[in-house]
Amino acid sequence: MAVEGKAVILENPGEPAVLRDVIVEDPGPGEVLIRVEASGVCHTDLTVKNLNGNGMPFPIVLGHEGAGYVEAVGEGVSHLQKGDPVVIAYRAPCERCPACLRGDPRRCYMALRPKQRIKRKSDGAVCSQVLRCGTFATHTVVHSKAAIKMPSEMPLDKACLIACGVVTGVGAAMNTAPVFYGARVAVIGCGGVGLSVIQGARLMHAKQIIAVDIKEKKLEWARNFGATHVVNAQKEDAVAAVRKLTEDGWDGGVEFAFEATGIPASTEQAVRMLAYGGTAVNIGFPAASDEIHLNLGDMATGVYWNKASLRVCHCGDCLASHDFPFLAGLYLKGELKLDEMVTHKITLNDVEDAFHEMETGDVIRSVIVI
Repeated sequence: MAVEGKAVILENPGEPAVLRDVIVEDPGPGEVLIRVEASGVCHTDLTVKNLNGNGMPFPIVLGHEGAGYVEAVGEGVSHLQKGDPVVIAYRAPCERCPACLRGDPRRCYMALRPKQRIKRKSDGAVCSQVLRCGTFATHTVVHSKAAIKMPSEMPLDKACLIACGVVTGVGAAMNTAPVFYGARVAVIGCGGVGLSVIQGARLMHAKQIIAVDIKEKKLEWARNFGATHVVNAQKEDAVAAVRKLTEDGWDGGVEFAFEATGIPASTEQAVRMLAYGGTAVNIGFPAASDEIHLNLGDMATGVYWNKASLRVCHCGDCLASHDFPFLAGLYLKGELKLDEMVTHKITLNDVEDAFHEMETGDVIRSVIVI
């Protein structure tokens, strides 16, 4: 039986997100209905708004960093039951693409998709769901393999952060790079994802973690999350500063440099920060027109002579069924900081304010508590 609820919706391009009544249908085969308890406000949701839907049909239910309880299961779902606490993954391997077929589900081309089962109550319009999730809502329907069961003792207002920002950053260090023991690391951009990269590098036992940002507040956060050194890029040349901090008689540089801003110039900087044979990782969400310029021939920082590598991180190259419980376990053991990432707790009515705070204020994560 369909349930009535509320959801934060983008109704038209260029308009603010609004809270509307919705009807959520029963889950179909292989799907689950989730009663959402909490959802992080991720920059990707703001990007979807700023890019006028980013190609999705309107109306659009925002949110993809959610956690809640299973309310109902569809036909064929046996690994979950009503009442199970879950975190929603926006990438569940499809098991059919070339990557999955060669045994590499972390690089799945296509995620499993539920049918669109959220409708605006006023007119019955079928709603798109950001990244197949739609967690700025009281209820949502997702593919059952995208609902990852959590330990009963895991608080869901912290668990929701694992769904995107935390697994993206920690996974960039653990999976995409991966950072090796004793490595030197630079992280450009110390928002929620960058701070999670720092945590991932710390968990991988990097010996030097250099945080780069233009805001002193974020650099202070970076130290609290595990950075050994900080560089204010507004006050000094970030590349020169990182190479100076890592000077070892071989021109300096880091083995791994992570860009977590979405600004193309930051990827260029990350490559130029590398030591010989180092790896730069692009994490930030680029616009379709974004381009970078990489020098090939500079003896110290050029791609060719420095034998630099460039990798791209999508959601931490995670396998949610393994990584989400693993990260929850690290939190419960006190090894992964999640409490400190929650800057504000808000309601569904406060999403536009949270977007504004994200653009202008000092915020790691606002978490919607429903």
